[in-house]
Amino acid sequence: MPIRTRAAALAALTVAALAAGTVLTAPAGAAPKATAAKAAPPRFLAASELPPHPSSAWTAGPVGDGFPEELAYCLGEGVPAYDYRHRVFHTDLDTSAVQVTVVTGSAAKGKALAALLNKEIRSCADRIEASDPEVEAEGRFYGTLPVEEGATVHGLHTEASWGATDIHLLSVGRDGRTVTVVGWGQMGDFDDAPVAAFKKTTKKAVNKLH
Repeated sequence: MPIRTRAAALAALTVAALAAGTVLTAPAGAAPKATAAKAAPPRFLAASELPPHPSSAWTAGPVGDGFPEELAYCLGEGVPAYDYRHRVFHTDLDTSAVQVTVVTGSAAKGKALAALLNKEIRSCADRIEASDPEVEAEGRFYGTLPVEEGATVHGLHTEASWGATDIHLLSVGRDGRTVTVVGWGQMGDFDDAPVAAFKKTTKKAVNKLH
């Protein structure tokens, strides 16, 4: 999830890579156009399926093409080029969310992509600290979920020297050759993360893909 304006500097390199089109062009191995046209595209979460916010309703944006900048702080330069689609969600306050989906060329490619995304998320805290000495970051692993070909759930907390603190939840799930990433974030720390509700959201996201 976006760590808002003050955290944009942490992802400058990955955002620049996105702007340059690093992850927006489909390589060999992406879903063939003719095949993708015959099958219904993966479905996205609805606003009502996100973790409930205590004082503000969720609003869902339109589904768009490309890899979302909202995930660039953890997933940017290391993400292979595929035909990604995404949807961004927000509340009236500081909480936001995003979902990205991609149909790869085969179940084996989907498995490899999911493994790579999980690896990138696990190393995210170290990369954030390496990019800015004024930010401390900590990652946590919240386990796996028994849905389709499986999903994993991660947490990330960042705290800047000037006092800004943010908590993020991220998950990676797969249904055959289709992979999805769900992200959620707001101001706070690990105690503020709705892990149980986010796991339910992740299960819904994977089940809705096909």
